Amino acid sequence: MRKVLSLLVTGLVATMLMPVASAAPTAAQVQKQVNELRDEAAGKYEAANGIKYQISKLQRELNGLKAGEAAANAKTLSLKKEISKMAVENYKNGGLGNGLELLLSRDPAKYLSDAAMLDVLAQRYATKLRQLNTYKQGLQSSQLVVTDRANQLKAAQIKLNKQVASANAALAKAEKLLASLKAEDRKKLENADKAEQDRILAESKRLAALFSGGSTKGAIALKFAFQQLGDIYVWGGAGPTKWDCSGLTMRSFQRAGVSLPHFAAAQFRYGKNVPREALAPGDLVFFGRPISHVAIYMGKGKMIQAPRAGKRVEIVNFVRSFGYKPFVGAKRL
Repeated sequence: MRKVLSLLVTGLVATMLMPVASAAPTAAQVQKQVNELRDEAAGKYEAANGIKYQISKLQRELNGLKAGEAAANAKTLSLKKEISKMAVENYKNGGLGNGLELLLSRDPAKYLSDAAMLDVLAQRYATKLRQLNTYKQGLQSSQLVVTDRANQLKAAQIKLNKQVASANAALAKAEKLLASLKAEDRKKLENADKAEQDRILAESKRLAALFSGGSTKGAIALKFAFQQLGDIYVWGGAGPTKWDCSGLTMRSFQRAGVSLPHFAAAQFRYGKNVPREALAPGDLVFFGRPISHVAIYMGKGKMIQAPRAGKRVEIVNFVRSFGYKPFVGAKRL
């Protein structure tokens, strides 16, 4: 009896210690994870826009420095030639020394006049030497700055590559999750997503048609954005048929005569602050800490945006948070 009980206990313990197979996630759970990963990728891509913005600034600065360096080099070469020529002239006009030359001169008055001219030439020679020294010192400083900016540019490019790789990895993970589903479940999700996208697009076009318009910069920007409804989201997209969030707002306000950078956080530095309760059509609304999304408020609690991979330009409800990104402020241009 004891032996039987011992065997039963041993079997029970072994069963309890066996690993329990976790249930495969449902299609709905997979879709939720995919949406979260795509939102994450969109935030990372917008951060990459920020690095591209910094690279652009560094490149312009570097180009300006190199142009200045080239001009300084040309001026230095010109000064060297002038100084060499003046040195030869001074040597030719040298001679026995001022006192002896005055004593032996047949025309002391003329000599004194010539000597005064030599003093002037000597002063010019000294001035040119000082100018040359100044340009040489400037060149040395400029070369140090050029090297520093070139190193910053190289580091920024490496950072950009890493940021884009991280965003791409999030999208790849999302695709892998979708691929893990059974073919029939994946097809159901695709059909449901398409139906939802079509519904949102139809509603977006209906809302856009109701917009009363106006001639303000914001109204002009909105009218341009409405024309892009249904276009797909692509990182770095700034038209004509592919957009990311800051690319859409940049081009929309460009149509209204306002120049904005292709980076949401940089766009937040433009215009004047608008409290949430005073929002008006055409105001830019920003989300995320740090800022990683921007849209255009169109009034009546709606906004138009290019949201993320897998979605299209759409009109949606303006809410206190866009996914995991909280509303952080609005600007009127």
